[in-house]
Amino acid sequence: MLLSTLTKKIISQYILKNEVNCNNIVILSLFRQSHSDIKVPDFSFYRRKSLKSPNSITKDSEDQRKAFSGTVASVAALVGLYAIKAEINRDVMFMAPSADVLALARIEIKLSDIPEGKNITFKWRGKPLFVRRRNEEQIKSSKDVPLSILRDPEKDEDRCPNSKFLVVIGVCTHLGCVPIPDAGDFGPGGYYCPCHGAHYDASGRTRKGPAPINLVIPEHRFLNDDTLVVG
Repeated sequence: MLLSTLTKKIISQYILKNEVNCNNIVILSLFRQSHSDIKVPDFSFYRRKSLKSPNSITKDSEDQRKAFSGTVASVAALVGLYAIKAEINRDVMFMAPSADVLALARIEIKLSDIPEGKNITFKWRGKPLFVRRRNEEQIKSSKDVPLSILRDPEKDEDRCPNSKFLVVIGVCTHLGCVPIPDAGDFGPGGYYCPCHGAHYDASGRTRKGPAPINLVIPEHRFLNDDTLVVG
């Protein structure tokens, strides 16, 4: 659209009044073009088959689309849960004890190395471990003790399922000193704590002194007649 006559007249008066160099002024004709050569993209490839027709009603395929969306959401949730599980497992394994620590958590003891009637001290988890091969006299003296006179009543059969062997942690239950094997007032085969005078019998039960409970029995099992596993 060309400039109107009034607009041209105003510009001419401005040029004459201000002595503007006409060579530096370019008067353009303003007009609007119609971009009729642009093609609208065809998105039918990305549309669902049920909605490609311009006459289709979205409500007719609503259940199908909801089912598909629900399936996608469920799969995404399962993948997310699996990723969380893997991360938790990784963190737990990172905090788990190393192989060398686990190796020290259990020990195997060859029972044939322990003389009859004697106590052998081993180191287990940083603590002394007493393993005694009891003779008949020690077994009999432990079984003949009435439970009524014990401060911490326990049967000898419960503490020593294998009557020939006593397995206890060598730490006094009073204040944590290490008792002396084959000492004290309740031999043969008893224990005596020199720190405060606690006495234990051949079953590791407290009999005299300040110890409130019996010597602790760790988790253990006999693999065979000659192998003891502690831990």
